[in-house]
Amino acid sequence: MVRRKKQQKPALIGKISEDKRSSSAERSAYFARREAAKVLRSALQGDARRRAVGSIKSLVYSPSIRNKRATFALVCQTLKYLSVIKDVMEGANVLSAKWKKHKELMYIITYDLLFGQQALVTGDAEKFLISKKDALNSALSRVMRCKRVKNLEDLLALDKHTGLQKPRYVRVNTLKMDTESAISELKQNYEVKIDDTVPDLLVLPPDTDLHDYPLVLNGSIFMQGKASAMAAIALGPKPGWEVIDACAAPGNKTLHLAALMKGKGRIIACELHKERFKRLENNVKLAGANNVEVEHVDFLSLDPQDPSYSKVRAILLDPSCSGSGTALDRLDHLLPSHSSGVCDEAEMKRLQKLMAFQKKVLQHALTFPSVERIVYSTCSIHQVENEDVIYSMMDFASARGFRLAAAIPNWPRRGLPTFKGAANLVRTDPAIDREGFFIALFVRKPRAKPIRKPLNVFIAKLLKLWPPSRQRRRLNSP
Repeated sequence: MVRRKKQQKPALIGKISEDKRSSSAERSAYFARREAAKVLRSALQGDARRRAVGSIKSLVYSPSIRNKRATFALVCQTLKYLSVIKDVMEGANVLSAKWKKHKELMYIITYDLLFGQQALVTGDAEKFLISKKDALNSALSRVMRCKRVKNLEDLLALDKHTGLQKPRYVRVNTLKMDTESAISELKQNYEVKIDDTVPDLLVLPPDTDLHDYPLVLNGSIFMQGKASAMAAIALGPKPGWEVIDACAAPGNKTLHLAALMKGKGRIIACELHKERFKRLENNVKLAGANNVEVEHVDFLSLDPQDPSYSKVRAILLDPSCSGSGTALDRLDHLLPSHSSGVCDEAEMKRLQKLMAFQKKVLQHALTFPSVERIVYSTCSIHQVENEDVIYSMMDFASARGFRLAAAIPNWPRRGLPTFKGAANLVRTDPAIDREGFFIALFVRKPRAKPIRKPLNVFIAKLLKLWPPSRQRRRLNSP
C-alpha cells in the first residue's frame, strides 16, 4: 500500500508563525498591521484617483476594523513617514515582484521596523523585511545624507504638514446638559478651555480621544469643529422660529440650531442619502432634539410655495463640497496628492460640477417667500466654491430683497476681495485655524409697510363715508 504524502498548502502572504510563545499583544499588533494595510490601500488608491471612498478616519472606524486604535495609529504614522519609507525601500531594493503586490503591508511593517516597535511577530512579510533590516538601515542613512539632515526629526521637518495639530473641540448639547456641568466633569480628566467665539464650545488638547467617553455616548456633548459650529451662530435663529437645514447629515449643525432655539419652534432637516439619513435620525434621537423633523428628501424637491414652508424664516445651507478645508480632520494632508499641491484637470472639472450644484441649491433657498436669513457654508478653501458662488447669485438675491450681511462681525479673517461686499464673508485659515471654512449670510431687507392713501371724496360719498362720523352726528342732531 502506497501512502501518499499530504500536499502542503502554499504559505500565505503574511501568514503568522506558529510560535506559541507569542504574546497576545504581539498577535494583536500582527493583525493590526494587516488591518492598517487594507485601510492604507483604500486611502492611497482613492487619493490616486482623486475619488476617496472615505476619509482615513471613516475607513478606520468602519465596523470591519476590529482594533481601531492600533490601526489608526499605524496608518497615520506610516503616512507621516511614507515619503521616507518609499525612498528607503527603493534604496534597499527590497520590493520584488512578489512583494509589490502587497506594498501597503510592506510600508506598514517597514515603519514598525525602523521607527516603531522593534519586536515583530514573524509572519512571512515580517520575516522577509527583518532579513533586510541592515539594507534598510543603510538606505535610511543614505537618504539622510542626501537630504543633509542629522536626525529623523529634521528629516520629517522637511514636510511642512507633519507637525500640524488641531485642538479637540466639543460642543455642549444644552438641551441635555449645562456648560458649567460639562466643564466640571471633563476637567476631571482633561485640560478644558472655553472657546472665545462660539458659546458652549469647549477646547481640549489635540489627540484627545473621546469616542468612548460617557458624555459623548449619551449625547450630552458632541465632537464638532469650531468652524462648523460658527455656521449656526451666523444664522442666529430665535426660539420659536421655523428653520430648514437643507443638507443636514450627520446633524452637528442641525443639533446646534436646536440648542440655540432652546428646543422650541420647528427645524426641518433634509437628507437625500439613505445611510446618512439614518445617521442623522440617530443623532437627533441621541441629542433629545424634539423640535427637529428629519425628512428623507432632496432639498431641491421642496416647493417654496407649499403652505408647509410658509412660516420658514431661516435656511442653513451646507451643500456637498470638495472638503478641501478639512484636510487636517480627514488626515488628507498626509496623502501624496495633498503634499504635491497640484490641482489637476480632473480636480478642476470636479470643482466646476460642485459649483454648479452649489449655485442651484443657493438659488432654490433664495426663492422661499418668508425666509429672512440664509447661511451658505462650505468646508472648502477654493474660491470657485465660495466667493464665486456668492458673486454669481448677487443679482438673483437682490431681486428678491436679499443683501449680503456681515457674518460674525468680530471674526478677523474675511472673504477674498474678489468683489464689492466680500468683506462680509467669513473664512477660516487652515494654517491658523487648522481648518478651512467659508460662511456667507444673506439677510432679506425689511419690507416697507404699504402707505394707506386717503380715499377720493367722491368715492367716499358713494360709500357713505362722507362726511366724517363727527360731522354726520352734528348734521343729524336736532
